[in-house]
Amino acid sequence: MSHRFVDEDGSVGGGMEVRHVHPYQAVKTYRCPGCDHEIRPGEGHEVVVPRDAPQDRRHWHSSCWKRANRPKGAKQAAKKQQAAKRTRKKR
Repeated sequence: MSHRFVDEDGSVGGGMEVRHVHPYQAVKTYRCPGCDHEIRPGEGHEVVVPRDAPQDRRHWHSSCWKRANRPKGAKQAAKKQQAAKRTRKKR
């Protein structure tokens, strides 16, 4: 399964490989480094593996991983765009 935040080859900037774990595949509890909450069995999530240090792999909530990899300023740009749309509709 591919996500918009992963290159077509499955890599992310910095030499990371990201794999999606489907809910039926998730059988252990992990702690997400993005929010410090548990990822429970049966919860789909992302496994992020540094190519040069696979022993340092981490399990992330999908939403935490997306948020951590969003370009700086993307949230503010999206808010401005939404505000502009609302202004146009009112006219």
